[in-house]
Amino acid sequence: MKAPLDLQQALGELLGDARLKACALPGSDLQLWLIDGDNMAREFSQEETRRILHEPPYWSFCWASGLAVARYLVEFPEWVRGRRVLDFGAGSGIAGIAAVKAGALEVVACDLDPLAIAACRANAELNDVQMGYSTDFFAEADRFDLILVADVLYDRANLPLLDAFLSRGREALVADSRVRDFRHPLYERIEVLEAMTLPDLAEPEEFRHVSLYHATRA
Repeated sequence: MKAPLDLQQALGELLGDARLKACALPGSDLQLWLIDGDNMAREFSQEETRRILHEPPYWSFCWASGLAVARYLVEFPEWVRGRRVLDFGAGSGIAGIAAVKAGALEVVACDLDPLAIAACRANAELNDVQMGYSTDFFAEADRFDLILVADVLYDRANLPLLDAFLSRGREALVADSRVRDFRHPLYERIEVLEAMTLPDLAEPEEFRHVSLYHATRA
């Protein structure tokens, strides 16, 4: 199976020998186009490091929180069954794809990065599902039952978005393994899930413990 040409070319511009491959995700029946970790087991040059930091290909990884959400929706499909869902900061689209598989009425994958949207489209096709796509969360109407959020709070500048999520959805389900002092009056931690980033980045063990927070609009 050939990787999507646009995504492969974009990845090659960052890292000339990087390759995408279709990877089965453990604990699910889902697949994603991910960077081939075995092919990247080397030191990066200064120029490669500069390019990666300037334009990180987040969409080419399945981050631990996204995998945790996907597995959670497999186990508890009632969160999304028959509901309108927006996957915020969708990246690879893993959470949104899992929501479709779990019976969501509608799923919109939302990400600022056009390459992430392209990855969501390619991964939706890989999993034989249909989603809508958006690059502007604030242009969306307040019509969603649930906002899914995974691996967005690594940048603390995104913390104010916790309120914004409830401006477009009646509920929000936020997965995070990075913030240790998560405090918000509307959000309650309901689960701690175990997952890892794929391909394996040898992250600290603490980043494999994913907290799941739930909020309902006041």
